[in-house]
Amino acid sequence: MFINFLYELKKTGVPVSLVEWMTLMEALSKGLAFSSLREFYHVARTVLVKSETQFDNYDLAFQNYFSGIESPANWVDDILGWLKDGLPPQILVGDQSLPQDLDEREKQPEFTEKTEKQEQNNQEVSNAVAKDGGMYFGHGGFNPKGNRIGGVPGNFSAIQVAARRDYRGYRSDVILGVRRFEAALRVLRELTNLHEGVKDELDINGTIDATCRHAGRLELVWARPRKNNLKIVLVMDSGGSMDMHINLCSQLFSAFKRSSHLKDLRIYYFHNCIYDNLYVKPACIGENAIATHDFLRNFDVNYRLIIIGDASMAESELLAVNGAIDWDNRNQEPGLVWLKRLARHFSHAVWLNPIPTKAWNEQLNYRARSINMIRKLIPMFELSVTGLEKAVKQLKVSN
Repeated sequence: MFINFLYELKKTGVPVSLVEWMTLMEALSKGLAFSSLREFYHVARTVLVKSETQFDNYDLAFQNYFSGIESPANWVDDILGWLKDGLPPQILVGDQSLPQDLDEREKQPEFTEKTEKQEQNNQEVSNAVAKDGGMYFGHGGFNPKGNRIGGVPGNFSAIQVAARRDYRGYRSDVILGVRRFEAALRVLRELTNLHEGVKDELDINGTIDATCRHAGRLELVWARPRKNNLKIVLVMDSGGSMDMHINLCSQLFSAFKRSSHLKDLRIYYFHNCIYDNLYVKPACIGENAIATHDFLRNFDVNYRLIIIGDASMAESELLAVNGAIDWDNRNQEPGLVWLKRLARHFSHAVWLNPIPTKAWNEQLNYRARSINMIRKLIPMFELSVTGLEKAVKQLKVSN
């Protein structure tokens, strides 16, 4: 049953397992969808979708598969009524039978009469609609072939709910928004795992299990301590072409500051590219400067480096001495030389770029030349939920 719907879900990226699909079939066999497409929409989503990031993909699959299909309200009751009373097979709503199409409806005198009354007295029609919600006209009713006049839409069908795509903002492949930052940054906790550090803490449960397995002979089991050891250096591009991303980066900055799962977090700034100096405040001026050599001496290899910037600049800023765009801060060495130093010093480093990956193609974006030059030195990921998750995996890789 609905096997093609399963294929449609997989095609749109919803990871449905066979166990979950059989669970849905069991739910349908027990009547949990109540023979309603609207109820089926909610039941299937509850059983098949494991993460809110997949809700929009589910809506797309539902819309593609069930488009043009909808079960009218009270369909089951109507069918049972036909069987009981021996009535002809027509849809009944209240005490009235439905016309089969809009042209036929418009030919009926009551359509013109009701429309004129609506224009004369909206309240009269609203009161009529309130009676079981079965009128052809007005809004807020349940008539499956009703004609909404005024007001806002309500009582959406399953297809209409799916078509609205209310969960588009929860997708994992979209640029991060306000609601998504803190949730996305929680993946950094994966770095604080049980695979790093010295095993110097007694594992009580492991010791009991090992002792029992050795017939009562004491077998001590040691584990790594469960504590936050994650240390991050966050270096952010400030000003210039990054101004268009200022809201995005400000939200990420705030989310980092609120992160409670970090042992240490240090934040520095640069403009376009890293040269002789970094800055302790977003204003990249002399009084906020710290020598990059001193910066490197202050942090050991246990720190993870995360650089945030659009990596968009003139090639001379990366390749030339004195190529820095800030005339007051001449660089004695090319930008690429400094980036190579950072990549060598921090064994775990990533670059997050607010520019979507599709714009990294040099044939489509002339500014992508500098992006690709930097990508060859430091692994670069798009500043999105999926991109951040990939960056975290990269930070866990041992060099």
